[in-house]
Amino acid sequence: MTMKKMPPIGLGTWNLRGDECTKTIQIALDLGYRHIDTAFNYDNQVYVGKAVQGFDREKLFITSKVMLDQGDVEEICGTCLKELKLDFLDLYLIHWPDRSKPLDVVLEKMEKLKKQGKIKAYGVSNFTIAHLQDCLDLKAHIFCNQVEFHPYLYQKELLDFCKKHSIELVAYRPLGKGALLNDPIVCQIAKDKERTASQILLRFLFQKQIPFVVKASSENHLKDNLSLDDFSLTKEEIIALESLNKNKRFCSQSWSDFDYRGL
Repeated sequence: MTMKKMPPIGLGTWNLRGDECTKTIQIALDLGYRHIDTAFNYDNQVYVGKAVQGFDREKLFITSKVMLDQGDVEEICGTCLKELKLDFLDLYLIHWPDRSKPLDVVLEKMEKLKKQGKIKAYGVSNFTIAHLQDCLDLKAHIFCNQVEFHPYLYQKELLDFCKKHSIELVAYRPLGKGALLNDPIVCQIAKDKERTASQILLRFLFQKQIPFVVKASSENHLKDNLSLDDFSLTKEEIIALESLNKNKRFCSQSWSDFDYRGL
């Protein structure tokens, strides 16, 4: 089963549920979105499944995720497929690192799911360089690492490591939970380009060839997030955005393991 190229722009569905979730995804598909990002613990996969039913499966890229404390990764994958009413996932992610679970066993099960055709690829999310190195030491075929990434959290070391090892870095929370939309530098660039602040932030990633998932529920915002290929940022504007880095995270949980530097 051939792995499809990940679309550069994905629709995040965290906190979208019920009919709103289904309708938002249907509008997004009509506008041109093809990558839909969900997770087992989002409790919305049934509604995502309703939205994609009848759409050409080969044109879709569907990502789901599993928390290792939620149960067996194979069983959870089966539940995801049942809820989504799909035969396979394009991408299945370990949602957060959990060093209390045997990584070798988890990765073996991911490989098994891949061989069975239930997933086309597997990856991780919220992994540090040390977590990724643990995976590489086990000869795992990690497709991507989905992490929070934006000018306030410009993780260059992690990005460079991923590039070196042919791991796709995928950005989530690309707008910094909205905080970056009011940043003076972002706003000035947006004014100069006659674009929205969100378009500037997404173009920043687009220009760096970093795929991202972004959440939007209104049709106008969905359209704006797709309108990135008819303008570009200058080298100076890119440098200005990179200089905003303050290692500021907006997504950190009690189980986060961001301080892990390896054994």
